[in-house]
Amino acid sequence: MLLNKPTTRRKFLLGSLLALPLSDLVFKGLTAAQAAEMAAPELADYKPIFFSADEWQFILAAADRLIPAGGKGKAPGALETNVPIFIDQQLHSPEFGAEIYMQGPFNVHAPATMGYQIPFTPQQMYQTGIKLVNQWTQSNFQKPFHALSLEEKDAVLTKVNKNDGIDFAALGEENLKASQFFSQLLSDTKHGYLADPMYGGNKGMKAWIAIGFPGARASFTEWVKQHNVPYPLGPVSLLGESA
Repeated sequence: MLLNKPTTRRKFLLGSLLALPLSDLVFKGLTAAQAAEMAAPELADYKPIFFSADEWQFILAAADRLIPAGGKGKAPGALETNVPIFIDQQLHSPEFGAEIYMQGPFNVHAPATMGYQIPFTPQQMYQTGIKLVNQWTQSNFQKPFHALSLEEKDAVLTKVNKNDGIDFAALGEENLKASQFFSQLLSDTKHGYLADPMYGGNKGMKAWIAIGFPGARASFTEWVKQHNVPYPLGPVSLLGESA
């Protein structure tokens, strides 16, 4: 006979909290931000809805190096703020990238002033870029990107950013530059870190707290001209949660 795994106290409480409206959680002694953070998924337990298992490992490792924890003022990193979840959910949305003109013709060597010149949707760009970077690291380090040391990961990401040593064309893809993939990855990582928590990242508004951003607070004009004075009020999310 199979026995169920014992439920931890934390999982039991979290399950109970998720069954309650946010307003009820606040009345139970939690701030709205604390309640929202507890309701947000744990990164270790999250099951990606767009990325494959191998792609997910790459995103976790890359986001962790792009915004590592413990920066100035002990700021939280990309993993502490659920940035990979933000990216996964954005790419799963059919609207993400839908505004991009995909009829061509495309010229991947055109200057940036000519606009988007890549015959890939963002979803295709991620799948292609991850596959090629892993192909390069497998050839040069005999392991996928996520299995590299921290120093090796940083070196690889630098090469991808600068088109220095990792040539996607040499790997069989002439329609995408390594630097273009890096730009998309870095941009989405920043967005996930600083976006409103309702979109999956910035868990508990930790990034906003770290930089003193007021969020969607209705009025803070009295503080705009008070330079070099720490903002004393916590941020407010679009859903009205306050930290």
